[in-house]
Amino acid sequence: MEENQFFIDSDKLSEKALEKKHRLENDPSSRTNHMEYMEGMEQISSDIMEKVLAQMNSYDPDSYTDQDVRRALSHETCSIEDFKALLSPAALPHLEEMAQRAKWETSKHFGNTVYIFTPLYIANYCENYCVYCGFNCYNDIVRKKLTTEEIEKEMKVIADSGIEEILMLTGESRGMSDVKYIGEACKLASKYFRNVGLEIYPVNSDEYRYLHECGADYVTVFQETYDSDKYETLHLMGHKRVFPYRFEAQERAIMGGMRGVGFSALLGLSNFHKDALASALHVYYLQRKYPHVEYSLSCPRLRPIINNDKINPLDVHEKQLCQVLCAYRIFLPYVGITVSSREQKHFRDGIVKIAATKVSAGVSTGIGDHESKYEGKENADAGDEQFEISDARSFDAMYQDMEEEGLQPVLNDYVYV
Repeated sequence: MEENQFFIDSDKLSEKALEKKHRLENDPSSRTNHMEYMEGMEQISSDIMEKVLAQMNSYDPDSYTDQDVRRALSHETCSIEDFKALLSPAALPHLEEMAQRAKWETSKHFGNTVYIFTPLYIANYCENYCVYCGFNCYNDIVRKKLTTEEIEKEMKVIADSGIEEILMLTGESRGMSDVKYIGEACKLASKYFRNVGLEIYPVNSDEYRYLHECGADYVTVFQETYDSDKYETLHLMGHKRVFPYRFEAQERAIMGGMRGVGFSALLGLSNFHKDALASALHVYYLQRKYPHVEYSLSCPRLRPIINNDKINPLDVHEKQLCQVLCAYRIFLPYVGITVSSREQKHFRDGIVKIAATKVSAGVSTGIGDHESKYEGKENADAGDEQFEISDARSFDAMYQDMEEEGLQPVLNDYVYV
């Protein structure tokens, strides 16, 4: 894909901001070093990134043959080399066999259960310039940060629908959504939900510890792409530009006491075979270092955003996405796999029978619009969405569809003592 296809034209920026935006896009020397930590960023002693990137950089998906794939599927335990074969183009003709193996592994370790959660965006202010994201600081959208009262109102609407697990999200702005603000939201969430997740900007281990004490159970961080060179061209400004700090976020969250951590690349930003490999190996190596933690993988693809209709997962089709998810399940049989509302109903309904174990329902990626979405009460002050969703089913509709397919929807399986 063309590198500049993501860039957003804006006629509403100030002359000074527009000049800086153009300079960042066109002059690499104007950008900070994406491999250097910024002031205040915790540096941990870990060799996980080195291991993952070494495997990814040496991986040539096109070098694998039909025989390599058959050999991988014949093994009872999937090695890293087997996993590489299953992610390769040579494996696509074996998708049916991979799906059967993945379904067997899923049934063996998870039965027929499917976990249901919903996301809640509490702010969409952002200090980063990530050229593919609808929240980026140069995109002309309606910005909003929910007050404590508004957060609780949204949570009550969601909880009244029957949802017991929530994933809270913000734009990546410490200035507008600081750790204390997020912590207060966690305290509120623990009143209404049994399981509380966070998808926020990466923070230091002591801050993760504080958020855990406030009620957060797990943290999800998208690396977006593990190709550090491509990462540099897509993240032009802000703390998110620092590749290693973002990579180490899950490990810092574990150090801070979080019970679970989630991982993902945004498929379509770079070579999806390599990004899928790196995502799974990120889990694989951390799982061996911290075996007590719950791990999960997501597999989102690019979606259109406000002010840019060119963003689509043109190079990652549903067959390739299914291949990745089946390979994940075969390689990491105990790991949770989440498929978001970015994907269409027919795909999500199919993949939960094969490899996925968790889906979102009643989704809104806007700010402060759950009451209008759930109860039909319009909110003219709602903030704009991060991206367009494909599956807009309510919680009740999702629950019923799962049951009709012979699956067991699960809202929560934790016992607190």
